[in-house]
Parts: sequence; structure tokens; C-alpha cells
Amino acid sequence: MPKRMPAVSFVAVPGRRRATLDLAGEIEKRGFSGIYCPSMLDALALCQALAFATRHIHFGTSVMPIYFRRPLDYALTTAFIHEVSGGRFHFGIGVSHAPSLARMGVSGGKPLTDMREFIESYRAAPRTGDKPPLVVAGLRKRMIALAGEMAEGLVFANGALSHMGESLGVLPAAKRKSDAFFIGNMLPTCISDDVEAAKAVNRRSLHHYLELPNYRNYWREAGYVEEIDAVEKAIAAGDTARIPDMMGDRWLDDVTLFGPAKRVRDRLEAWYDAGVRTPILVPSSVEGNQLKAFEEIFATFAG
Repeated sequence: MPKRMPAVSFVAVPGRRRATLDLAGEIEKRGFSGIYCPSMLDALALCQALAFATRHIHFGTSVMPIYFRRPLDYALTTAFIHEVSGGRFHFGIGVSHAPSLARMGVSGGKPLTDMREFIESYRAAPRTGDKPPLVVAGLRKRMIALAGEMAEGLVFANGALSHMGESLGVLPAAKRKSDAFFIGNMLPTCISDDVEAAKAVNRRSLHHYLELPNYRNYWREAGYVEEIDAVEKAIAAGDTARIPDMMGDRWLDDVTLFGPAKRVRDRLEAWYDAGVRTPILVPSSVEGNQLKAFEEIFATFAG
């Protein structure tokens, strides 16, 4: 088993929810460092189940949008999960994106102001018992700074390795260096000896993100100016089908993991070296669904 084991991400797909909990037990048994759940479907329900389906692995939401529920409601639920799990739960929160909010029938506001007010209200919620550590989802520097000021952690999704040093430089030095401050990044991961096929899978995984302004602004900040200009021209022309092909190999390698098992393990070390203490692998497979992808993850990080 590698000296440092990454965390992983999964969702409980309808019809396979029981199998997902069984999978969590296998992830724990194999020594992965955590399980972090994205906001699709009901991540908090999954986390509540994980509190009972696992015994010692850390887990949490990688991001729950702050606009979906009121701070008190979130506080009551998350304090329960925190208590019954023995303190293994992290509550990851974010402002999400307009399409996701619209799907839930809600709208966002001013991200920094709203995040600050949410954290203050959440922390002040009475009669909940102890609350879990808060991890703020951030991409750009002002949200990263807010995480460093008010939270117990920071999580990226699809962050750029080449830009990570500059991003993390916004954090106070004490938090950047402290193991008590969570620093994670969700990494699209496809393991296959067919490198081109693995690249194609990751490009498809990132298609949705390329259409989101917040991500385009972040990747532009990270140095992909010409690439983002081309993507935005395609969006303006209604030619979105071509967008995945606009993500060149250098950019793809900067924000995802792909290729044979050894290449993925070796490349993962660069993320640790960049200051990401908890890389979170988001598995996809050339050959099958989430369960097949986890078979490939397990083989890659076997003892």
C-alpha cells in the first residue's frame, strides 16, 4: 500500500444505494483516507448513512450549496452526523453555480457576503450540540481567503496543479502548514493503459464545468487564457459539442489524473507536494460505471 493514500468521491445512484454503502466499507478496509460526497443527489443523506456503514474513516460533503437549506436546518442535521460518527464528519459548503441552483428552484446572491453570513448563522444556531468542522469550497482567491479566516478547511474541485501554490499562498501561513486545516481537491481520475481513451473520459467529465463562468474565470486566472477564449467563442456560437476537444493535453494533465496505474500514482505525488493534503479521486472508467472505476482504483492502490 502506498505511504499516503488519497481520499475518494462517490454518489449513491438510485437503485445502487445499498451497493454504495457496501462499497464504502471496502474503501475503509483498503485504507483510503476519506470519502467525500459531491452535491448531486442527497449528499447529506449519504453521509448520515456513512456514519453507520463505516467505523473509522473520515467522510463528509465535498460541497453542499448554502442556498439549498437554512443554516439552522443544516446545523441540526450536520451536528447529528458529527455526533453519531464520533467526530469523523466534515461539512463542506459552497455557493454552487446558477444552473444547479435553478434546478433546485433557488437563486444565489453575493457569494462572499452570503458565505460569511451563512457561516455566522450556522455557528450561532442554538441547541444543536457540537457542530462539525466547516470546509469551504473555493476556487478564486477571495473565497480562499475567507476559508482561511472563518473555516477549518478548504476544498477545490478541478483545481490546477500549476496554480495551486499561488492559490494556497492566500491562506494564513499557520493554517497552510497545519494538519488540522483540511486542504483537499477533487480530481477527475480515469485509470487505463489506453491513455487516449482515459483522456477522452476526463474531457467528457469536465465538459459541464467548462460551460460554467466561475470555472472559466478560475482557469483563466490559472493561465489558460487562449483556451478559455476559444471555449467562450464556441459557447457564444452555440457550438458546445466541440468544447471537450478544446481542453489540450497540458491543461487536462494540470487538472485531472489519467493513464496507467503507475502514472496516476506518480502524478498524485505532485499534488501532495503542491500542498494538497487530501487529494480526492473522482473515479471514472473507460470500461464501465462507478463500480468498475472503483475496481480500477482499488487495483491501483493495492498493498
